[in-house]
Amino acid sequence: MSRYPLLVLAGLALLPSACASYHPAPLRKANAVLADPDRAVLCADAAALKRPYLSAQSIDLEAPLTPDALALIALLENPDIKAQRVAVGVTDAQAFAARLLPDPQVQGSIDKLIAGPDPYNAYGTQFALDLSQLRSARVIRQQGEASKRQVRLDLAWAEWQVAGQARLQGVRIAALETQLGLAEQSAQSAEALLTSAMQAASRGDLGGADVDTRRQAALDAGAKLRAVQGDLLTARGELNRLLGLPPHLVLKLAAVSDPRPAPDADALVAKALEQRLDLAALRAGYDSAEASVHKAVLDQFPNLSISMSASRDTSANTTLGPSVGFTLPAWNRNRGGIAIAKATRAQLQAEYEARQFQTRAEITAAVRSLANLRRQKADLLGRMPAIAAFAQSSQLAASHGDLARATALTALQSLRDRQMALAQIDQQIAEQTIALELLSGGLMATGPTASDKLQ
Repeated sequence: MSRYPLLVLAGLALLPSACASYHPAPLRKANAVLADPDRAVLCADAAALKRPYLSAQSIDLEAPLTPDALALIALLENPDIKAQRVAVGVTDAQAFAARLLPDPQVQGSIDKLIAGPDPYNAYGTQFALDLSQLRSARVIRQQGEASKRQVRLDLAWAEWQVAGQARLQGVRIAALETQLGLAEQSAQSAEALLTSAMQAASRGDLGGADVDTRRQAALDAGAKLRAVQGDLLTARGELNRLLGLPPHLVLKLAAVSDPRPAPDADALVAKALEQRLDLAALRAGYDSAEASVHKAVLDQFPNLSISMSASRDTSANTTLGPSVGFTLPAWNRNRGGIAIAKATRAQLQAEYEARQFQTRAEITAAVRSLANLRRQKADLLGRMPAIAAFAQSSQLAASHGDLARATALTALQSLRDRQMALAQIDQQIAEQTIALELLSGGLMATGPTASDKLQ
């Protein structure tokens, strides 16, 4: 036998030594009860994590947590973010695959002589290379890199959203805790007024209609208390879910600074269109679609392959020669692939424009809503001194016996109702400010605004 088949077979025998090996990776069983996080690991990871909108810091779950601390825990422990980070590895692998050159194809054959005058066995070998993949290698790499960039930007946008949602739940819990104290006082006051009314009615000093009015007020105060308790329980559960923490873990939250007024809507829109990561991800997706269109156009040209063949027949005649093959672009010419790629690119362009329009509309509406809430807060704060003074004078008069206790309690309840309304407006302002940050893609300055606080 000639040396050529032996060389080919020897080369084929060496190929497996450079191949990857298979190792199974079975799914891990999920725990029925979510365990407490490793606090030392969490603290170390939080101190090392770097994001443009967050400062690395140590995390102590026993100490009051700031909004930034909540955002850090969410980025580290949120299960959805963890899964999305793993998904980035898939696109990295795809981009790596796009940079690889096509493997050559090798064929070999042996025809054993069974009968006849010739004394030799026949053999043939062929070495082939698909040149069409080399032609589109550059655009395939561009497409892979753009897809990788898009997935990474989508991950960064998801991280920003989760961090903002953690902040939002933090300010919501702080506001609801304030409202809970007021609701408990209102419920106790309403029950006291109902008891006083029922005692007066039993003496004949008060009519049934007045007792019914007090009873309805007590029922309303109890319903408001239960609603606040339910909202607080839901907010705590949602915060733990966002942070990837067990439901039974109750976090202490630090005081939250009052948000500053939002900038001009046009400035925020311009800022959002420039820095929002989801828009950058859409632009990367459009770059990938551009590369897809380019590749589809290249694929309309003939697919070229070249091969080199060597053979020997049974008479010991040896031949060596190249061969070329290509697809004749007579009818198809990849017109379907080009049409699909262009339609996909047009769809992505329309989605990008729609997202820009939606961003502009949502930011403008949020800024107007914040301005309206601040006007409502200013109006309420303007009325508070007179209401507080009346409640204080009523309490003083009742303590001297110059005014009925029920009248003083009613005046005090009126003050608490305004305080509850103010706390709800503060909650809406804080939540709407964070929502506006999520829409604009960046943080807004915060700080104490003592003039806005109820003294």
